[in-house]
Amino acid sequence: MVELKTQAELAVMREAGRVVATALAAVRDVAAVGVSLLELDEIAAGVLRDAGAKSSFQHYHPHFAPTPFPAVICASVNDVIVHGIPSDYELADGDLVSIDFGANINGFHGDSAITFPVGTPRPADVTLVADTQAALNAAIEAAVVGGRLGDVSAAVGRIGRAAGYGIPGSFGGHGVGRAMHEDPSVPNEGRPGRGLPLRAGLTIAIEPMFMAGGRDRFVTDPDGWALRTVDGSQAAHIEHTIAVTDDGPVVLTAL
Repeated sequence: MVELKTQAELAVMREAGRVVATALAAVRDVAAVGVSLLELDEIAAGVLRDAGAKSSFQHYHPHFAPTPFPAVICASVNDVIVHGIPSDYELADGDLVSIDFGANINGFHGDSAITFPVGTPRPADVTLVADTQAALNAAIEAAVVGGRLGDVSAAVGRIGRAAGYGIPGSFGGHGVGRAMHEDPSVPNEGRPGRGLPLRAGLTIAIEPMFMAGGRDRFVTDPDGWALRTVDGSQAAHIEHTIAVTDDGPVVLTAL
């Protein structure tokens, strides 16, 4: 069931979104060559503690995973598309890092992700990140009252396919609010003018995931969580939680 949020509920989600944005900015600030993924997880956990917020990710146990998620961030490096579990791996020069993070304040969630290079960026990675960001921006612009969910999905897919990227079809965006994952599903490909009508109060996480190798298939790590490109190519994942309003889309997870 799709739940439309009230103005008061959107205000609480905006609080959660600011915590998410603050944590992602803090993680990016300290991510450098030699810093471990576990250190990045602790930085984000500290932001949660300071804000009096709860993690949306830690102990989360979806149907596809064999165990609950053990950390507050997903840390996905290079060929890991999403759901990487933080480890003692130390970042190396040229790594491409995706950090996904969620926060819960008073029962409402915010969810966002960033992708960025560490140290000396590879030109192809810079392009991949820019294209993924452009897809997110286009999808947000399409999230207007009177539109359709297919318009949002099509905006992502159009940019990804034009650039020759692979798109993992069974993973994408989702509704967000009282739960981190709510209806509706927000695929990263779709047909314009089709699907759920967009109404004021709808809150969704839009999250383009592009694979540089151009193949749509992926493999799952033995931990049951991390998804990797089948060809070892780089992947990017960028996400915002947004609200559809009568005044246009509002990004709830911006600083």
